[in-house]
Amino acid sequence: MDDVELVAVCDTDPGRLAAAEAAHGVPGFADHLTMIAEAAPDVVHICTPHDQHASVAVDCLDAGVNAIVEKPLAHTLDEGRRLVEAAERSSAKIGVCYQNRYNATAQEMHRLLTSGTLGPVLGASATVVWHRTGDYYRDRPWRGTWAGGGGGLLMNQAIHTVDLLQWLVGDVTSVVGHASTRALGDVIEVEDTAEFVADHEGGVRSVFYATLAHVTNAPVTLDVLTQKATLSLRGDLTVTHEDGTVEVVPERAVASAGRAYWGVSHELLIKDFYAQLDVPEPFWLNPAEAEKSLRIVKDIYGQSYPERVAEVI
Repeated sequence: MDDVELVAVCDTDPGRLAAAEAAHGVPGFADHLTMIAEAAPDVVHICTPHDQHASVAVDCLDAGVNAIVEKPLAHTLDEGRRLVEAAERSSAKIGVCYQNRYNATAQEMHRLLTSGTLGPVLGASATVVWHRTGDYYRDRPWRGTWAGGGGGLLMNQAIHTVDLLQWLVGDVTSVVGHASTRALGDVIEVEDTAEFVADHEGGVRSVFYATLAHVTNAPVTLDVLTQKATLSLRGDLTVTHEDGTVEVVPERAVASAGRAYWGVSHELLIKDFYAQLDVPEPFWLNPAEAEKSLRIVKDIYGQSYPERVAEVI
């Protein structure tokens, strides 16, 4: 972003901090409060392990500094609620990175469903059938723990699709589901597989399945059945109307300069956040909005691990 200047980096790991300082030629700090005080940033990007999201974000907001926090909102419901309350009392702006809402396909699905032209939604389904190895967790051990990650598959990978499902179909009023560890139990204490059935406002029902036990990362699927059409997301969006006509909405193929799986939508979200810094209203992807998917996931954990409720939610 040509109109944005990087003024500082912060990391508690000395080696990673030194590498970031050298790569970007900016001051480095081991403590975010010191960075805020000395570098005086306009925006802080919080890309920490999950259990540090809320605490750092609350400190930014209380200091009047705008923040962008990666998903999930927090690793526990209590921390998520604390961040929601901090956002409500702060004059600073905060956004949460659910970048898949910026996908061209997701935005067209939302436009079509909210326009009413396809009739009422009858039901929906979604799948995330991906692959992760033990080395993925050994490389960053916090990912496989309740204390560090707040969960596994649902918190770290599939929460993007959980968010899309409730954004497209409507707020979830109840959910029944189960999370378990089917393939990586020798490496992680959190789940690698999960399923649920959710009821949404208006009486619509959706079904969801996700796993990290597949041999590859298959395309995420999201299907919504309406009275007059079927919307099927498989990379591109296919809309099949009741009269047999078919429309295809392609997804953007251009990737950002970051990791390939971020895609262009991560960049679009960040640019949109910066563009709205002077707008008085809260950013639309704010903690209150991000809390919705966190509550769905934690509800499933509570059902799946009743003997460990205090630890998993």
